[in-house]
Amino acid sequence: MPPTPPLPRRKLPIGIQTFRQMRQEGYYYVDKTQFAWQLTEAGKYYFLSRPRRFGKSLFIDTLAELFTGSQDLFQGLYIGDRWDWSRQYPVIRLSFGGGILESRADLDQKLEELISRNATRLDLTLDPISLSGRFQHLIQQAHQHSGQRVVILVDEYDKPILDNLSNPDTARTIRDGLRSFYSVIKDSDAHVQFVLLTGVSKFSKVSLFSGLNNLQDITVDPRYSALCGYTEADLDAVFAPELAGLDRAEIRRWYNGYNWTGEAVYNPFDLLLLFSTREFRPYWFETGTPSFLVELLTRRHLFTPDLERLYASSSLLSAFDVDEMASSALLWQTGYLTLAGTRQLGARIEYALTYPNLEVKSSLSDALLKGLMGDSIAAERGQSQLFQRLQSNDIPGLRQHFASLYASIPHDWYRNNPIAQYEGYYASVFYSHIAALGLDISLEDTTHQGQIDLTLKFNGQIYLFEFKVVEFGPKGSAIAQLQAKQYADKYRALGQP
Repeated sequence: MPPTPPLPRRKLPIGIQTFRQMRQEGYYYVDKTQFAWQLTEAGKYYFLSRPRRFGKSLFIDTLAELFTGSQDLFQGLYIGDRWDWSRQYPVIRLSFGGGILESRADLDQKLEELISRNATRLDLTLDPISLSGRFQHLIQQAHQHSGQRVVILVDEYDKPILDNLSNPDTARTIRDGLRSFYSVIKDSDAHVQFVLLTGVSKFSKVSLFSGLNNLQDITVDPRYSALCGYTEADLDAVFAPELAGLDRAEIRRWYNGYNWTGEAVYNPFDLLLLFSTREFRPYWFETGTPSFLVELLTRRHLFTPDLERLYASSSLLSAFDVDEMASSALLWQTGYLTLAGTRQLGARIEYALTYPNLEVKSSLSDALLKGLMGDSIAAERGQSQLFQRLQSNDIPGLRQHFASLYASIPHDWYRNNPIAQYEGYYASVFYSHIAALGLDISLEDTTHQGQIDLTLKFNGQIYLFEFKVVEFGPKGSAIAQLQAKQYADKYRALGQP
């Protein structure tokens, strides 16, 4: 048999969130319609949380075209010959992606615009009543006018709240306004065919969805882990023409690893820009890591080595609200930590959380280091000097480097605090300083008291670090303790210095 001809190169859909444009204008498209089929066959009310720039808006747009009967766009896709194209449904789309709402008045104006826009598109006239009343009237009229129940698609449902987390009073007011608005959906059940709400965060049902408590949360569901993002199979089947000249293992190390208890996926935004520029860079991280996140974690004195492996219950990960933002839940929902396994503790399920890949580990460590040190220039200069010392295996220079690093940090941070607290601070600076370089490090033992045993493998060398703050005792007692532990013994068999 003759060899299979190579697939033609297509346009890269960087920033494209419109399904019709991708299908009609020659862009690469990863078929996610199998998930659309599963959702429509299995239920009615859904909620999905995924980090930003993972393809949620594109999936919402795909569903809109599906329910309105755009059959020509789905030829050759999984759902193309399975869907009943004889039925077309009225679709109400609500997106909060554009702009920042800074008050309840801004929210009310935005909701009015969204209701009016949908009414005009569906050729409906609404009664001049309250916002929630107009929304309910929109749903009822759309059903009566078309003869088909209504599809409601909400994109970035939580953005008005997230944009105001630094101002809790405003965030609370906006949350309450959205809760009242979303409750209309449940009350309109007889008129509704399908509902999907998507966003970055997973606000607790008590705080935001008390009036819409019939949503099925598919965020952590193995069946839908790959609903957003690209799988390994997608790279081979769709993006094969783009892979030439790129190290597949390096692509995986930089950008894969996001997991919601099922198949791991790549960040689409990262891959598309990699294919365009042919350079490995933290594209996703650079598009807008919220400053409040770094400020919050720094203010909470987060012990950064813990980010290598945290455990959190399902209830903790779901208990996200304006007044309750556990660090682990915040990092997971924003995509800076991902699920790395589960364990059953009686009736309780715990999830292991860790960095998804090199991009996030290196970039977040760098951001946290700058927050911890309070001097971005000094932090970057220190990383450059550290790499040079390691590359030349300059042990005396490394010793001097770390002494200088700590000497440059103001003592105000730990003044009047117990020793355990500033031990943790110094250990966090030490860990983040090395992790920001993206080198091969592993933690053998971490505690909240700041004791850290760190192994670094680099340039044919193995470095073992034991971190201690010694306030009293004879000189050399700390070294004697390290020698007594014989940490180096288990590495000698590797035959590296």
